[in-house]
Amino acid sequence: MPLNTNKLAEFCFQHWDKSAVPELVEYIRVPNKSPMFDPDWQKHGFMDQVVTQFEVWCRKQNISGMQLEVTRLPGRTPLIFMEIPGKSEETVLLYGHLDKQPETTGWRNGLGPWKPVLEGEKLFGRGGADDGYATFAALIAVKALHDQSVPHARCIVIIEACEESGSYDLPFYIDALADRIGKPDLVICLDSGCGNYDQLWCTTSLRGLVGGSLSVEILDEGVHSGDASGIVPSSFRILRQLLNRIDDCDSGKVLAGEFHVEIPEKRIRQAKVAAEVLGAGVFGKFPFVDGARPVTDDLAELILNRTWRPALAVTGADDLPPIANAGNVLRAKTSVKISLRLPPTVDTGVAMEKLKSLLNSEPPSGAKITFHPDWGASGWHAPEMEPWLEDAVDQASINYFGKPSVHMGEGGTIPFMGMLGKKFPKAQFLITGVLGPHANAHGPNEFLHIPTAQKLTCCVAEVIARHYQHNLET
Repeated sequence: MPLNTNKLAEFCFQHWDKSAVPELVEYIRVPNKSPMFDPDWQKHGFMDQVVTQFEVWCRKQNISGMQLEVTRLPGRTPLIFMEIPGKSEETVLLYGHLDKQPETTGWRNGLGPWKPVLEGEKLFGRGGADDGYATFAALIAVKALHDQSVPHARCIVIIEACEESGSYDLPFYIDALADRIGKPDLVICLDSGCGNYDQLWCTTSLRGLVGGSLSVEILDEGVHSGDASGIVPSSFRILRQLLNRIDDCDSGKVLAGEFHVEIPEKRIRQAKVAAEVLGAGVFGKFPFVDGARPVTDDLAELILNRTWRPALAVTGADDLPPIANAGNVLRAKTSVKISLRLPPTVDTGVAMEKLKSLLNSEPPSGAKITFHPDWGASGWHAPEMEPWLEDAVDQASINYFGKPSVHMGEGGTIPFMGMLGKKFPKAQFLITGVLGPHANAHGPNEFLHIPTAQKLTCCVAEVIARHYQHNLET
């Protein structure tokens, strides 16, 4: 039965407004932080609260034949597993997560991480866009096809609760559920970004990540800076020396060859197209202070820097007193958390060994250097899209956004994708999401752009329908 795109859009928009948005409002209220940020998550019960909420909503959708199970492996975060029968033996796997990043500071007046606020087309609060919306998008998309009796393949929906901690629980669930999952030939991941809110964005790659806690100790205790400075080297200066081994402080270029790869020519071409579409939006989505500027004026190079080149960030620090309490003391120790993003195809194990070598060898001034690795996730490079899928996502974008789709890598890391890429090397992948300009996942003032979620849901439904039709014809 042919798909009526106008009817599908009306269905999806109404279900979002009447059902999904109210549920997301309640979801945002719950501080269900990922285990890395709430080691006592089981005791606090927030994760179970959200899992129960989502389970109840999913069951209320009354999707024909759907089987839902909350799977709980001992000592691990729960996982929602749904199986929806289809009209063919092929399998579509849809993925999302429901755990959240921590609060962070800097939320503007009237907003907060656990305070849902609707302002026009935006729903503010932690987790709505990253990635609470995914459960609703996946089921509304399938339900919209059922509304028109449009056939589709068997659909598996997986919603995990450990993604923001690196998905370390997920491999155990994938193995435990392997027979029930089968071998998907299309994977749709709803946990990515979009360059704007004007079209469907397809993620072609994700960066890897290594890092950890780095500590520099030079004294057993702090001493008067007037007495010691000039004799005792500053632990902060030694830290700077160590970081200079990783990247050039003037350009930000990461130095060691082990952290680099040759960028595929097609991804370079796609970056140039994306730069033309986005223009100054490539960097304009970031909240620069007045007078600040990006690292280069070449927009395509900025996209490639963000997606195919390594970059170092210091994401936290200890042993530094607040300025109001900072006396004239040469401190004994300085500690920081470092995060090194890696190109999609870099071997994470090799990169970690190189990072440890750079930081631990030949300690400056004989200082005590301690590096505890605690970040480590592989990147992912999508296989070439088959012509039918490339056409399907492009047409779906035109149908619901009014503009063709755009293909671009993302700077973040989704460990699940690398894992699935290895387990299902013959699968096609559609990786997309709603995290566009100023949506600010992980930071203050995170929001979900509701119209984008609605249109993306329509696109997912149409791609699932086209997947079935393609297999029928071949």
